Amino acid sequence: MYSDKENVNILTSLLVNHGVNKAIVCPGSRNAPIVHNLNECLDIQCYPVTDERSAGFYALGMAQATDSPVVVCVTSGTALLNLLPAVAEAFYQHIPLIVVSADRPAQWINQLDGQTIPQNGALNSFVKKSINIPEFHDEEERWYCNRMINDALISCACGICGPVHINVPITEPLYEFTKTKLPVERKIEFVSASVDTTRARTLMLDRFKHASRPMIVIGQCHLNSLNERLSMYLKSNVVVLIEPLSAGGDQQYMDEIVRCVENDERYFPDFILYIGDCIVSKSIKKFLRKVARTAEVWMAREDGKIADTLMNAVGVIEGNVSELLDNVKFDKSEEYYHLWHDSAEVKNIVQKCRSFVPEYSQMYAVKSFEEAISHHDVIRHYANSMSVRLGCIYSKGYMYVNRGINGIEGSLSTAAGYSLASDKDVYCVIGDLSFFYDQNALWNRNIGGNFKILLLNNGGGAIFGKFEGLKDSNARDNLVMAKHDTSAVGICSANHINYIVASNAEELKAGLDKFINMKSDSPTVLEVFTDAENDMNVIKEYYTKI
Repeated sequence: MYSDKENVNILTSLLVNHGVNKAIVCPGSRNAPIVHNLNECLDIQCYPVTDERSAGFYALGMAQATDSPVVVCVTSGTALLNLLPAVAEAFYQHIPLIVVSADRPAQWINQLDGQTIPQNGALNSFVKKSINIPEFHDEEERWYCNRMINDALISCACGICGPVHINVPITEPLYEFTKTKLPVERKIEFVSASVDTTRARTLMLDRFKHASRPMIVIGQCHLNSLNERLSMYLKSNVVVLIEPLSAGGDQQYMDEIVRCVENDERYFPDFILYIGDCIVSKSIKKFLRKVARTAEVWMAREDGKIADTLMNAVGVIEGNVSELLDNVKFDKSEEYYHLWHDSAEVKNIVQKCRSFVPEYSQMYAVKSFEEAISHHDVIRHYANSMSVRLGCIYSKGYMYVNRGINGIEGSLSTAAGYSLASDKDVYCVIGDLSFFYDQNALWNRNIGGNFKILLLNNGGGAIFGKFEGLKDSNARDNLVMAKHDTSAVGICSANHINYIVASNAEELKAGLDKFINMKSDSPTVLEVFTDAENDMNVIKEYYTKI
């Protein structure tokens, strides 16, 4: 029988799944559920050692001898701190040590109760990874627990080995052991191309060959992370979901297509290879997380880190993606490929998107801008939040955008910095809050005439106003959306920046022509004024019509 504490059971199950078979255990009450579980596992041999300092070195020696990860399990309080000398030694010897510490509930830390010291992160200077896995209350927290433990156990034994710390807060009662079996837990595999390139490429190819509906998802990545030939080959042979902030992201209307087919099982992949970082579209992420429940999901990452965006990854391949995929020949899944590219449904969606003519709005402005620069060799920088979403609809070229964290700060400065290192015209498409937040980017003598800013000003953060639940809130306009009546004209005047303004379609057309063709030693701002409510209505109309 196993503990009633599910976080402990998940930890135990994953230790077994990852092949851990030895544990040094120290006495205590708070860690009793963990020790009990370890002892119940026929696959794990437990060795009792009372002195925690000595126990750490026992585990160190055992890991040295076996060249495999060994658990050392301690109770709460100073017990954990007694492991520090052995953990530090393991860190500098690159020995795979798994420190498992029981802990008191978070609400009692530093509250003058017994053994309630801050344990989470206590060994951070000497471990490869430190995680905290409290008892969970829903499926998302359960997924988090599984992912973090997988991540820690992979980190311990992959690449340059080293110790990891898994801290386990446990509430009372501690001594209920009624579970007849451990949960079946998802083990995330790790394959290193730097160790075995052939195995990594073969594994990837095999997965594609055995899939009847394979799909590649490419999140944000550097423009040159996939060479052009490889990118063209992939898009010609595999269903690829991609956005303009991804290498090779010249396909349009992926978000719109997904919105329309998200409940049609014919479009569901049975294998997903995820490349790159984040995706802008919430619809695509929602769709992928749904289909990932029944698909095999692998990530290919150069750093080998686990970023389980789709919440059901079975493995991560560490290595350069271009090198892994280059010269690999995929068997084209004709039916599935043509469903996504040539079906009547998809063609109809694309046609509706292309034929939609928005009335004057931010959407109209971005559409007009992208059409105006379509034949120019320029650099696009899009800011968060609405700007990048409009860019994903209309941009036919690669977009630079700060989507690592998705904050609005620094977008203007980032684009300005790029312009200093480029001979091309650099265009920054940015909303009003992002612009005014970062206006100090213009307060210097560095930037020149190749830096151009399309400022979309609708008097506030309109994207925050789209949520139906805020309609009745008195805080909506002034506090959440930060409604304002500020213009950039004064900022431009103070910083000797060319200023153009547009408040309707005719002015925008003339303004864009001047904006794009202007030759100057100074930057140029085209400020486009629109109505916030109308902007939201136009977006809503667009998605309603498709």
